[in-house]
Amino acid sequence: MLFSGLALGSDGYNAAVMSNLNLLLTVIYPEALSSDMKARLSNAFLIGMIVGMVGFGVVVDQLGRKTGAVLTTLILLLGIALSTGASGKSPLGLFWMLVVARGIAGVGAGGEYPVAGAGALEASDESGHFRKRRGFLFAMIGDLAAGLGYCFGALVPLLLLLCVNQKVDKYHIVWRTSLALGAIPPLSIFYFRMRMKVSTAYRKSALRKQRTPYVLIAKKYYRRLFGAALGWFLYNWISIPFGIFGSTIVSRMNPQNSLLQNLGWGVVINAFYLPGPFIGGYLSDKIGRRKTQCVGYTLQAILGFILGGAGQQIQTVFPLFIVLYGVFLTLGEVGPGSTVVITATEPFPTSVRGHTMGFISACSKAGAAIGTEVFTAIMASYTDPNKSNQVAFLVGSAFAVLGALNAWFVIQDGSKVLDNEDEIWKDYLVANGWDASWGDHETEDPKLTRDQALLPTS
Repeated sequence: MLFSGLALGSDGYNAAVMSNLNLLLTVIYPEALSSDMKARLSNAFLIGMIVGMVGFGVVVDQLGRKTGAVLTTLILLLGIALSTGASGKSPLGLFWMLVVARGIAGVGAGGEYPVAGAGALEASDESGHFRKRRGFLFAMIGDLAAGLGYCFGALVPLLLLLCVNQKVDKYHIVWRTSLALGAIPPLSIFYFRMRMKVSTAYRKSALRKQRTPYVLIAKKYYRRLFGAALGWFLYNWISIPFGIFGSTIVSRMNPQNSLLQNLGWGVVINAFYLPGPFIGGYLSDKIGRRKTQCVGYTLQAILGFILGGAGQQIQTVFPLFIVLYGVFLTLGEVGPGSTVVITATEPFPTSVRGHTMGFISACSKAGAAIGTEVFTAIMASYTDPNKSNQVAFLVGSAFAVLGALNAWFVIQDGSKVLDNEDEIWKDYLVANGWDASWGDHETEDPKLTRDQALLPTS
């Protein structure tokens, strides 16, 4: 479970760092780095993630969690290496290579979601102690880790900028080193992924190297798929643009600020992601995943409407605006941020959990891509930064209201004991005439790993 958190934290860093590096690249290449190219650099990673999520959702169910974990790590490292060494005969050529390299890194990062989501859920089912605290643990793995990744995505360029004394002729060192440092987390966990054991749930209930009953999945779980996908779609529609454009918002509001100051404010804004998972994780275990998501969306919508409606007055007091902006992000993590991963994995059977997690998380990144495009258009449509910020908060809050309604009326909580849903799914397939051979009886666990039996629920 720890290594799943590190993997998702790495994805958060690699997703966030590019938006902060855009501030440096704009100074180095003012003509080549157009607004369209900035959008391509951001969306290349997101589109790559969608491909990785869907593709590796199939891989982890058909070939095993370990196979998926190793492959995603290798692809991510390849993309990071190509990004760090990007070059071209012209600045435009360099940026196109960066777009391609970021897309490759995105495939590896996206594959982490079905790998880490399914793997962490099944690891938590090995002990009743972990089952009871699964909501909190998943908030730490799926949300806090990603939030830390976003914080470091702003902090690392800031520290490197200080190391080179803010000299413009050294900016190329800053952006290349910032991208290269994204390889540290996947490299640090690669050995442990090679030593992964097959989980008890997958060992017992996998449909390994067999046909997948896609039609029956849709018939049985259409409501859970739709609810989880829409909840995560809306969360990323709001959270990703407001997070990755934090430094841009600050720089537009305070054009007299230095690059260092704007990056510093970006770190402060992203730090507001961090308290949310602790609150949301606690609520998830106390009142349930669905209710927690609804509460978070509702509170975020209320604050967003305040920021949008009274934005002119609030933004005249810059520190107040930063705090309220940060609380807006925190509330997003209290509700959907802490629960989207667990609602995409826990209610589904082991044999197709990679497929469903891959599909749902891909929908979420589609939300991020669309939200980023809409946010970019809003920022470009207004010369007055206060007005553009107001519109952005009003639009984001409207989608938060939709998220609250979806959480309350559509999303369903799953059984905390994974074997319960597995048995329901097996009986459903038998009733519909689907012949299957259950379990993974071929994969051998690495030698010298601890043999631990499944522990009771209490």
